[in-house]
Amino acid sequence: MERLSSVILHPFAKGALVDGGIQYSALHTTTTDDYEAVETEKIEVPMPASHGSEPIVEVEFGLTCSIQSSGAAEDVLFKWQASEDLAFTSPVDLNTEITYAANASVLKEYTVGGRFEVEADFNVVPFWLRLVIKSSGAGGETAKGKTKNSSYLRIIYSDA
Repeated sequence: MERLSSVILHPFAKGALVDGGIQYSALHTTTTDDYEAVETEKIEVPMPASHGSEPIVEVEFGLTCSIQSSGAAEDVLFKWQASEDLAFTSPVDLNTEITYAANASVLKEYTVGGRFEVEADFNVVPFWLRLVIKSSGAGGETAKGKTKNSSYLRIIYSDA
């Protein structure tokens, strides 16, 4: 009989405690025209290391970030990704690419969430999770982003 376990994790934006409890990762500013990782975290479940990887049954996400462009001409594109390897050789996009219209005056917060269906390159724990951002064009502007500590994921996995 299959035995299921679950765990809720808050993997992003850890550090010194702050007044009000709202923590963010360091603000990442892109240096290329390609997607760049803002923060990457290894997601593990509390099992002995000798137990190996565990099949994922379901993952629920609530991922929050803040995004900003460096100017008024280029939008910022971003998405969350998962991968079973740190090199992200076959990344799985957890959401479709989101566009934040160019606005250098303010960081805008976005939350994506829901239950994600398991697929070929994302079906065991441990895995890696990251936020990636880029500027929408090659006009010299940059994208800025940071992750928020309220981001969470709930993993239901088989530990039989």
